[in-house]
Amino acid sequence: MIRIAALAAALALTSVSALAQQAAPAEKKPAATKKAPAKKAAAPAAKTLAPASQEQLMAAERTYFGEYECDFKQTIQIAMNPKSPGYVDVAFKKAIYTMKPVLSSTGALRLEDVTGRTLLIQIANKSMLMDVKVGQRLVDDCVHEKQRETAMAVKQQQASQPIN
Repeated sequence: MIRIAALAAALALTSVSALAQQAAPAEKKPAATKKAPAKKAAAPAAKTLAPASQEQLMAAERTYFGEYECDFKQTIQIAMNPKSPGYVDVAFKKAIYTMKPVLSSTGALRLEDVTGRTLLIQIANKSMLMDVKVGQRLVDDCVHEKQRETAMAVKQQQASQPIN
């Protein structure tokens, strides 16, 4: 009888301890979430970027700057980084990613996040922003005014060609 009572008491203490451990992280998460945006906002300004190479400067010139309209009525904004020539800033929702422009062998322009978290791919008719750590798109079908013009020109050219 005493063994059963001791076992019940041990189980009760274990359960209470487990519940306390589960509750403690839940209370800490909001505090950590509040601190994370402040660190993200300060990180691009505090990080010193390597001087841009000639290839990087040429790639930056091919970047379409301004607002892009994306799927689900979302937008991204791309601007030249004011502190580091050859780098660009991509704003999506509340985040700003400092990116290094790189020309790919296929002709696509890659904007690679200097922290290695995100990647923006710019092709002739659209762009997409990806989270490379998670392996998924953050936003797709982003179209800049110049990409829209290119897509319309291709459609007009295809419509004017005779069908064999």
